Amino acid sequence: MKTLNNHMILFDAECPMCSVYTKAFVKTGMLDNGGRAAYQTMPQNNCPVYDRQRAVNEIALINLDNGEVTYGIKSLFKILGNAWPVFNPLFAFKPFIWLMSKVYAFVSYNRRVIIPPVHEDADFAYKPSFKLHYRIAYLLFAWFCTAFILTRYAHLLVGMVPLGNSYREYLVCGGQIAVQAVVISIYAKDKAWIYLGNMMTISFAGSLLLLVPLAVNHWFQPGPLVYAVCFLCVAGLMFLEHVRRTKLLQLGWIMTISWVSYRIILLILILN
Repeated sequence: MKTLNNHMILFDAECPMCSVYTKAFVKTGMLDNGGRAAYQTMPQNNCPVYDRQRAVNEIALINLDNGEVTYGIKSLFKILGNAWPVFNPLFAFKPFIWLMSKVYAFVSYNRRVIIPPVHEDADFAYKPSFKLHYRIAYLLFAWFCTAFILTRYAHLLVGMVPLGNSYREYLVCGGQIAVQAVVISIYAKDKAWIYLGNMMTISFAGSLLLLVPLAVNHWFQPGPLVYAVCFLCVAGLMFLEHVRRTKLLQLGWIMTISWVSYRIILLILILN
């Protein structure tokens, strides 16, 4: 694997995902030692040729020899293409670049609701930009994936929970977004989009955990009681994560109470 020498990638120190994959670039030898730095720690007059706000939104890769800067998916392609030249024709294919740039932006502009920062540097002047269409796209993506998995998991609960029609889980998940959107708009309107993003990350993560019992069901069927217990365990983890994230957002208990109340009311209606 070839090392991209004399380059430095600037990552978001408040983003665990960014920290992990840039550290992996160094550990695997794709970048040399010292080939990564948090943009929060870069002096204002260090490499003035790069766009600091753009570097916050799209990870910047700086050529330390000539000052050339690439951003976003092109930075990643440059590192990966240097390590594995066989992929360079693909990384130069314009339709692929366009598609992956959209995927990159989708993740980047939602990264702080996918994994929220535990500690934010309030003194740092630059923050990730908010793009409404990417947040809405994320909510729709998480809603669809969550409902899709839950629709299939519902078949494992037959005997304890009525199956319902094929649209039930989509309506339940969509209703959760609508109800919480109303509550947060009344309670803390300025945090509505960041809360909804965090909430749907919790729902999506919970549905991914349910893929484990769904996979197990292909080999043996322990019965609906076991699957119901698994579902309750996942719901408990989701509750704890919801409490943790609302604390980080300084939203108190109101959003958690409304989140739990909605689910309890829906469960009662479904059982009856």
